[in-house]
Amino acid sequence: MNIDKRYSRFLIAASLLLILAGSKDARAQSSIPQGVIEPGLNLTQVMDKLIEKNAERMDALQKYQNRRSYSLDYTGFPTSFHAEMVVDMIYDAPGTKQFKIISQSGPDWIIDRILKRLLEAEQEAQTEENRERVALNASNYNFSGFEHQDATDNCSYVVAVEPKIPSKLLFRGRIWVDKKDFAVCRIEAEPSKNPSFWIKKTDIHHSYLKIGEFWLPSENRSVSVIRGGGRAVLTIKYQDYEILAARSLKGNDPSSSSSFLALPSPSN
Repeated sequence: MNIDKRYSRFLIAASLLLILAGSKDARAQSSIPQGVIEPGLNLTQVMDKLIEKNAERMDALQKYQNRRSYSLDYTGFPTSFHAEMVVDMIYDAPGTKQFKIISQSGPDWIIDRILKRLLEAEQEAQTEENRERVALNASNYNFSGFEHQDATDNCSYVVAVEPKIPSKLLFRGRIWVDKKDFAVCRIEAEPSKNPSFWIKKTDIHHSYLKIGEFWLPSENRSVSVIRGGGRAVLTIKYQDYEILAARSLKGNDPSSSSSFLALPSPSN
């Protein structure tokens, strides 16, 4: 198979994963002190609280910035490669992102056709239509397999999620929910629909970190196994978060039924 075609197929998969990640990033989860947490919550109560709390705060985050480190490793036939890119990002509500590339290394065509394309895909994901299509709510997903685990990091509720309609933009797997803030703190999943025949399997690993009153991505790692041999690992690490503007949480309209997750991962 032509090498450009092989990598272009991976680009398709990676871009779709960034749509998942990018749209979540724009509508970062935020947290409010909860006071007394009711014991023995069931699946419906946990998901209702998650959606409600995110809806109340979805407009609170107005502007923030961070630095991301992109790393792409491919091993297999006919060759292997490594590429990196460091990017500064500024987000302005409701859906504008500005990127500035600080450094890059690796094959130029990989930088241009994959890593830079990921930035474009993330910008495209900020449209209202795309955000609604990937919202974590009862319109897009079925929730089941509820578990309550003892966890020192408060990520105690575990929920299985299954898209109601197979889509390359949605995922199938499990989410971990913080029992105090009712925010998603981790995702282990796979695309609900294979983005390409040439991709045998893709595992998605997202983690989130609380920055001030908001939950933002900490790390986004996607591992794709390619038909005919080959393994591609895309890692995005988020750091140096700074909240530049946020509305008061009082008086927010909680009527929206959508819940958006912050996508990729931060580290301090």
